[in-house]
Amino acid sequence: VQLIESGGGLVQSGGSLRLSCAASGRTFNNYAMGWHRQAPGKEREFVIGTAWSDGDTYYGDSVKGRFTFSRDNAKNMVYLQMNSLKPEDTAVYYCAADERLRQLYVGAPEYWGQGTQVTVSS
Repeated sequence: VQLIESGGGLVQSGGSLRLSCAASGRTFNNYAMGWHRQAPGKEREFVIGTAWSDGDTYYGDSVKGRFTFSRDNAKNMVYLQMNSLKPEDTAVYYCAADERLRQLYVGAPEYWGQGTQVTVSS
């Protein structure tokens, strides 16, 4: 099973990026999917995610109103649209998956991607 992120890069403050996560090796239709990030010298934090059952999206406080999450179960893909980026959004972003949203939320999912770097310049 693999989660492979793409779409990271360097962007100016106020800009946008769209991250993608391709899941392979199994079907993730009944999995909670989401994203975490880890900035240098900081702990990994929950960014955004959805449970498979209700489809509601849950946000980390620092990204509400700026980041949106979407998933295409048919393609086993999830996406993170990041708008109004700030320098403090600079981090490695990780795709994550677990049968239970709680596990994903607390940073203990069954599956992690390898991460993609996002750098926001001021």
